[in-house]
This record gives sequence, C-alpha cells and structure tokens, in this order.
Amino acid sequence: MSVLDNFDSWKDFLGDRLHQAQGKGMENDTVSGIAYEIGDYLATKVDAKNTEEKILRDLWTVASKDEKQAIANIMVKLVQDNGHTR
Repeated sequence: MSVLDNFDSWKDFLGDRLHQAQGKGMENDTVSGIAYEIGDYLATKVDAKNTEEKILRDLWTVASKDEKQAIANIMVKLVQDNGHTR
C-alpha cells in the first residue's frame, strides 16, 4: 500500500519527513519551498488516490502562486504534530 492511498498515512509520512528536515537544521523557508514543489508535482503528475487528495488537487489547480504557497504552508502546519520522528 502506498502512503498516498490513505490521507492519514500521507500526513504521517509528511510529518516524519518534516521532523527529519527540522532535526537536520532545515530552515522553515526551505521547508515551505519544498512543500510548494511537492504540492505542484502531486497536483500535476500524480493521480489523486482519495477524496482529500482530489480536493487539494482541485484547489491547487485554481489557485494563484501566492495561494499555492499558502496551501503548502498550511499542509506543513497540518503535519507538524504528525509523524513519529520527534
């Protein structure tokens, strides 16, 4: 099963990666930029596997660049308390 098949698994996966990046000293601006790139890649190259991903893809598709950055920042906030690497 892929982490993309279940939204909670996806959030846990992102949370783990976020904590690893922060543990290695990655700046919040860098994390935010990477989140933007991941969001763009997923919206344009990966089929949505669940309802939440479809909604995010649809929002991403109609959003301006600034709105996309806001979505990416919100996803980072959402997963900050998720994941197991603390």
